Amino acid sequence: MNKEIATAKEAVADIRDGASVMIGGFGLCGIPENLIAAVLELAPRRLHTISNNMGVAGFGIGLILEAGLIAEHTGSYVGENKVMERMMLSGELKVNLVPQGTLAESIRAGGAGIPAFYTPTGVGTVVAEGKEVREFDGKKYLMERALKADFALVKAWKGDRAGNLVYRKTAQSFNPIMATAGRVTIAEVDELVEIGAINPDEVMTPGIYVHRIVESPFSARRIERLRVRGGAQ
Repeated sequence: MNKEIATAKEAVADIRDGASVMIGGFGLCGIPENLIAAVLELAPRRLHTISNNMGVAGFGIGLILEAGLIAEHTGSYVGENKVMERMMLSGELKVNLVPQGTLAESIRAGGAGIPAFYTPTGVGTVVAEGKEVREFDGKKYLMERALKADFALVKAWKGDRAGNLVYRKTAQSFNPIMATAGRVTIAEVDELVEIGAINPDEVMTPGIYVHRIVESPFSARRIERLRVRGGAQ
């Protein structure tokens, strides 16, 4: 089955107001920036986004936030985006802060069909408020619910027209697990190849999880901070 979509705009066209959207990447590494730009153009409102972080002001997911399209965000880090910090403190944006490992496992569980799991992370802290605590082998654990979403937007290095994906380096962090946890998974790839061109042993996300795939017309490949010898920029 050929899952190629000609443009990012067409790929995200059915994301509606109030949708939950997982967005892959770690910081600004491995983010589906062209799909994000297409969502910005489409401008669905009251989105619930799920991502490790909100990136930075003026780029990537931060653009959707600045446009007022996000009502609620679930993630583990807010430190690089001052706009998000301001909106969070003022109450303009509902933020669910989740320990990073718990976030990753919640998404993995969602993709695996596991409704909940137990973790020691957060026991005895504000993270535990309102959650079930159980003891196993003399140690306390929190019950955490799985995370799924209406849409998962992911970024891969290479993909074929059947949706099989290969990731490189930091893009392997949240993208593969999010690809399994979206009701509709849309993949943006640097290189789109014919079916059969990818060695099956190299496939990281099987095409059965991917509903649409689009080739990136460009990638800025930004990072949050560039550190060089003698100081920081």
